[in-house]
Amino acid sequence: MNTKRLIIYLAIVFGLTYLFEFLVITPMATEKGYGNDPAVMGLIAVVMFLPAISVVITQLITKEGFKNPMIKPNFKGNWKYYVAAWFGPQILCVIGAAVYFLIFPDRFDPSHSYIHQLYADKGVKMTPEMMNMTIISQYAMAFFLGPLLNSFACFGEEWGWRGYMMPKMMEKIKFLPAVLIGGLIWGLWHAPLIALGHNYGTDYAGAPWSGIAMMSLFCIVLGCIFTYLSNKTGSVWPAVIGHGAINGFAAAPLYFIADNTHTLLGPSSTGLIGMSALIIVAIIICIKQRN
Repeated sequence: MNTKRLIIYLAIVFGLTYLFEFLVITPMATEKGYGNDPAVMGLIAVVMFLPAISVVITQLITKEGFKNPMIKPNFKGNWKYYVAAWFGPQILCVIGAAVYFLIFPDRFDPSHSYIHQLYADKGVKMTPEMMNMTIISQYAMAFFLGPLLNSFACFGEEWGWRGYMMPKMMEKIKFLPAVLIGGLIWGLWHAPLIALGHNYGTDYAGAPWSGIAMMSLFCIVLGCIFTYLSNKTGSVWPAVIGHGAINGFAAAPLYFIADNTHTLLGPSSTGLIGMSALIIVAIIICIKQRN
């Protein structure tokens, strides 16, 4: 029965998401430019709630009921997983960015010229002092408050993926194949936005297919970590916090790039080298889960 519910859920979440993105977001983004219009970015934020909405619709259709133990926070005895979810992603993002800049030192620009140009293109002039204060404040905000500020929207996704899809999937298959399949599903769910330029832009080799593939790898890695946290606590909330932390900090290394030609590699954690520390943690988790 849960297999049928899982199939219904996936059909609904992909149907709702793809229809909304192709019929509403894509025409607006094509006309106004992806990332340049607040209305487009607002609609993209709405997409994050569609997995949770799909859970509710699935429960209504299948008459499953609305009891879901994964929604309880279960703080008692699990504080270390919450701390890891709150601060771990940022630390791993910094490590991944550091690896990227060690491999490509010519890409590191402490003067922030690329970001200065982005601001200038939008008519905003920043002095070096203003830029430094902006970076410090945004880094502090992302590190300490990002998980909380992003948690509302991230719950919309995590209730669907870690709170509903993964528990049903893991009733049938073991941890490793479940996170591989679940992560691939999560990555392909992002495909229309990646094609529009989400995370990677549009000017890179093999676009948009290589971007979709990289996003799928990123989702497999994060899905492994978030599923582990949820399984250990019996709650979706560490995954929500971890997701919020990633969303708030993944792009932080972009302040130090000389140009944006290596989007598939880094330094953002959505690039292969940028996510290297996250990959290592995911591999360790998978090895532990086999024992």
